[in-house]
Amino acid sequence: MPSGIPISCCFLLCLFTGALGGDPFVFYDWTVSYITASPLGVKQQVIGIEGQFPGPILNVTTNWNVVVNVKNNLDEPLLLTWNGIQHRKNSWQDGVSGTNCPIPAGWNWTYQFQVKDQIGSFFYFPSLSLQRAAGGYGGIIINNRDVIPVPFGTPDGDITIFISDWYTKSHKELRKDIESGVDLGAPDGVLLNGIGPYRYDETLVPDGIAYPTINVEPGKTYRLRVHNVGISTSLNFRIQNHNLLLVETEGSYTVQQNYTNMDIHVGQSYSFLVTMDQSASSDYYIVASSRFVNSSAWARATGVAILHYSNSQGPALGPLPDPPDGSDTYFSMNQARSIRWNVSAGAARPNPQGSFRYGDITVTEVYVILNRPAELIDGKWRTTLNGISYFTPSTPLKLAQQFNIPGVYKLDFPNRLMNERAKVDTSIINGTYRGFMEIIFQNNDTTVQSYHMDGYAFFVVGMDVGVWTENSRGTYNKWDGVARCTTQVFPGSWTAILVSLDNAGIWNLRAQNLNSWYLGQEAYVSVVNPEIREKTELPLPDNAIYCGVLSSLQKDQAQRVRFSDAPSVVYASRTVLAAFIIAFFGTFIR
Repeated sequence: MPSGIPISCCFLLCLFTGALGGDPFVFYDWTVSYITASPLGVKQQVIGIEGQFPGPILNVTTNWNVVVNVKNNLDEPLLLTWNGIQHRKNSWQDGVSGTNCPIPAGWNWTYQFQVKDQIGSFFYFPSLSLQRAAGGYGGIIINNRDVIPVPFGTPDGDITIFISDWYTKSHKELRKDIESGVDLGAPDGVLLNGIGPYRYDETLVPDGIAYPTINVEPGKTYRLRVHNVGISTSLNFRIQNHNLLLVETEGSYTVQQNYTNMDIHVGQSYSFLVTMDQSASSDYYIVASSRFVNSSAWARATGVAILHYSNSQGPALGPLPDPPDGSDTYFSMNQARSIRWNVSAGAARPNPQGSFRYGDITVTEVYVILNRPAELIDGKWRTTLNGISYFTPSTPLKLAQQFNIPGVYKLDFPNRLMNERAKVDTSIINGTYRGFMEIIFQNNDTTVQSYHMDGYAFFVVGMDVGVWTENSRGTYNKWDGVARCTTQVFPGSWTAILVSLDNAGIWNLRAQNLNSWYLGQEAYVSVVNPEIREKTELPLPDNAIYCGVLSSLQKDQAQRVRFSDAPSVVYASRTVLAAFIIAFFGTFIR
């Protein structure tokens, strides 16, 4: 050992040298707080992250380790969930009420997870108490490793766009309305990147509202990652006079097809390549407008941004580009069916996406999950799946499972609609580890619903109008149905998915429409390896927050393990670590 180097420094050297051989780490330190914004020209309280609305982009690469210290400066408990991040073997980091105790107001908690074997476009958001209606969301980009080719040329730029319906009421007021059975009604507007619309119509858009402008160079091609982070409205996305070349959705490369517009339902994410091939005689409209609504009250539910070429000769002109027929479910359904998996492309691994031949796997479990509009159950408005409205226990399901606490939940979620009165219960799906589950979502509501499953990418194999039957399997796409984590179900229709249950943990299956989710339209899937659980699931994290019947285990905030001194963004790559070690120990050697 060189003279003058303390033993503690040798420990650090071993620690960091070990890190040199592993996957890189990236650290974020985020404060979540209320900030004042005027997205529709009226000052209101929104949820910002590091003072930003929308929040920062989490930009990482396949297999990186992500450490995010979250300080909750709201006046109510908080959890952030990472929409589409699979958290392999680590549902402890999922950030939903079934797996984590909320972060109390004034506290912080550090998430640590690996974006294992994933690529693509996702987003994060607050998962509790309708908070996403106030913001708190941001983008997630997972880039390919250098050794894995991307199935298209390198774009000249990468642009994230958030589209969302928006209400000037606070999320707390919206909660009260939903609990009282009051329909959300038409939103006050549609935002793009947290900003209101360009004044395309003086009768609909007040003067003085800030609007987003996306600056581009003529002849260049940009990757646009578009996320519907709204409450309950399906939105049609389009760019005046430009084609949208679809290349990826929620972690899967797709067969590359041009679209003039795309219906993006609540919770969904898409990547398009857009080439700036127009004359730039003027700017161009970027539009996100509401779908499947006919009432004149929805006329203002249109978001408009401006695409500005550097050589543009003037402002955008003329009417907005036309949307599809607002009542044409078949158009949107056929568009969704046309989105197919690029089975010849690699993604997180070098083998082609189509090397996993999902259509040849024997289904082991079938669930037909039917939803209904909100109804009164024991005097309260609730929504249900298969007649059960999910009740959130004070002790998270994952903690109850870890400590073998009886009575918190039951593994008895029915695989069909019950022939009894709807009820409120904590009933979860008992999934078989390495089983292959078929789930059919049957939508008995009058609006489009989106459903999401944490921990997995599932294969969307079929959708149609009417009632699903056993014969419907004859229409399934068993070769190149796209793998994603959020799918739409049209009113009076069904959507079928297949999912390989290879990720142990307890995973949230939910409506992405916030009003449906808030009133109970969710369930959890428990996937346990009964033989070697300690090898297929990561252990309870040292910094776990305890609540419910385990509250007595909770340490004071000052005693908890945390990462509050992490810099805003520090990329601890092999190069950076090596430089740190050389600089650190060089001071002692000198």
